[in-house]
Amino acid sequence: MTVLLDHAASTPPRREARAALQRWLDAANASATHAAGQAARVAVEEAREQVATALRCSPHEVVFTSGGTEADNLAVKGIVWAARDRDPARTPHLVTTAVEHPAVLAPARWLAERGDATLDVVPPDADGRVPVERVLDAVRADTCLVSVMTANNELGAVNDLATLGRELRARGIALHTDAVQAVATLDVDMTGWQLDALASSGHKFGAPQGVGVAVLRRGLAVVPLTHGGGQDRGVRSGTFAAGLDAAYGAALTAAVADRAGLRDRLRLLTDRLAAGLLALDGVRRNGPTDPDHRLASHLHLSLDGVDGAALTVALDRAGLAASSGAACGAGAATASPVLEACDVVGTPLRLSLGWTSTDAEVDRALDVLTDLVPRLRAGTAAAGAAAGVVGA
Repeated sequence: MTVLLDHAASTPPRREARAALQRWLDAANASATHAAGQAARVAVEEAREQVATALRCSPHEVVFTSGGTEADNLAVKGIVWAARDRDPARTPHLVTTAVEHPAVLAPARWLAERGDATLDVVPPDADGRVPVERVLDAVRADTCLVSVMTANNELGAVNDLATLGRELRARGIALHTDAVQAVATLDVDMTGWQLDALASSGHKFGAPQGVGVAVLRRGLAVVPLTHGGGQDRGVRSGTFAAGLDAAYGAALTAAVADRAGLRDRLRLLTDRLAAGLLALDGVRRNGPTDPDHRLASHLHLSLDGVDGAALTVALDRAGLAASSGAACGAGAATASPVLEACDVVGTPLRLSLGWTSTDAEVDRALDVLTDLVPRLRAGTAAAGAAAGVVGA
C-alpha cells in the first residue's frame, strides 16, 4: 500500500462528498425549468449555502468554478479589468507576493505584460511569510487590488490576512486571497478578515478534483473571463456541475466540522515526523518556527548531499508518495520560485498530511526515510568521488 504524504497536492474525497456526487451524477441541467432541472438547481443552491456558512459569507457571493486556478484567475483578471474599465485613462496597479501560487502570479504578470496593469511583487521573509507592513508599503493611490495567499502551498507559511484586510478596507483597496491550502485546517473567515475575493479548490479538503469556488464580495465589480448564458451571477457562464457542486458543499461541511480536531492531530503527526527526520545529519526544517504561523499539515525539509532525482525514485519504490515541491508545474524539474524567494538551499522534500493520515503511516515514513536519506547521501558522495577520479 502506498503511503500518501502529498495531501497538499490532492487529498482523497470524503465519504460525504462521494455520496453527494453519486446522488447527483445523473442530474438534469440545473438551468432547465422542468422538475428534474429544478431539483438539480436546489442541490446547487444548497451547496452554495453550505459554502457560505463554512466561509462566513453570503450565498450570493459564492461562484462555483472548475478549481482554484479558475477562481484565482477570475478574481485577479476580473477585478483589474473592472478597475481599468472604470477609468480607461489610468492603468490600475496590482500588488502581490513572490510566494504566490502560479494561478495568481502568472495572470498578474500576464496583465502587466499586456499593459493592463502595473505590478509590484512583494518579497517574503526567509520563513515564507509576507509582512503586512511590506505589503502596505507597496500600495499606491492607483492600487486596485492586493492578492496575498492565506497559506503557502510549499512551506505552509500562514499570512496575517485579518490585519491586512482591516488595513486595506480602510484604504478602499480590494483584497484577494488564495485560500486553497488553508481551508482544510484554518478557520477561513471571509467577513471577519474583510476580504473582497477568495479562491478555494475542493480536492484539497476532501471534494473531488475539478470543482472550486470563487467568493466575490457583493458589489465588487468583476469582469467575467468567459461569456455565455451567465448562469452564475453573470460572472461565470456554463452549465452547473450539480454533482461536483453538491460534493464540494458536502465535503466542506464535513471538513469544517472536523477541522479543529484534524488540526491538532496533524500537528502531533507532523511534529513527530519532523523530530525523527531532524535527528539525521544534514536535514533542516524550512518555514516558520512558530506553529501558529504554519499549517499543521505541512513539513518542508532541506536535505544536504542528497540527489533530488534519486530521492524521488527511491521514495516511489519504497511506497511513499511525497513531493519535492508543489504539484503545479506540469512535471517540470525546475527550481521552485518560492524556495528561491526564501533563499532555501538543499534538496527540498515536502511532506504533507491530511484527513486520512494515520500514526501507522508516519511510522512507515520514518522507517523508510531514516534509512533512505543516509544511504542516498552516501551514494551521492560516492558518485561525486568517482566523477572526480575520472576527471582527474
